[in-house]
Amino acid sequence: MRQRQAPDALLLLATGCAHCPAVLEGLSQLLKQGSIGRLEVINIVEHPEAAQAIGTRSVPWTRIGSFELAGSLSPAELARWVELATSDQGFTAYYNHLLETQRPHQVTSSLEKRPETLPQLITLLASSDTPMTARIGIGVVLEELEGSPLIKQALPDFTDLAHSEHPNIRADAAHFLGLTHLPAASAILQELSKDANPDVREIAADSLKMLHNEEK
Repeated sequence: MRQRQAPDALLLLATGCAHCPAVLEGLSQLLKQGSIGRLEVINIVEHPEAAQAIGTRSVPWTRIGSFELAGSLSPAELARWVELATSDQGFTAYYNHLLETQRPHQVTSSLEKRPETLPQLITLLASSDTPMTARIGIGVVLEELEGSPLIKQALPDFTDLAHSEHPNIRADAAHFLGLTHLPAASAILQELSKDANPDVREIAADSLKMLHNEEK
């Protein structure tokens, strides 16, 4: 099997930034090791348009592959993100990081650019180990996508979640099935409206009402 190409990296820094030299050194070492293929470094004091184009006001700001990371990163953290950038499941860790640091809108933006990564977000929903902060953030993201073609394609994934052994995951599935606005979601919501857990039943009933209103 052909080895996946090393990711490229971009670092925005500024004169006088206390944490920027350490991140620059960490990325430089990864470049020397061949772990990243190319490193571009921009001083935003001299080129403020670079920060404006990206939409950031803080440094250090790092992009490794497709992952955009704000703040100071240790050599170990940089190495981890480089490894994740070449992993098939890297976006699961990336989305979890963004959600735990309360940046759900950045997740939405990433999904709109890379719709094929949506299953990696939903993977977080399926795990009972996913922190509550991340679960709440996923709700924010999916509610932003309500009725969109992107969330509609997740119907099979939500259907799988509806059969989880965990009531909170079934409750999440009931809510998100309604957000698809798809008549095909009605059958599984009918099942969930008879669930043993009262919270699941209530949410499923609310989602069914929403679907019926959409059909009118």
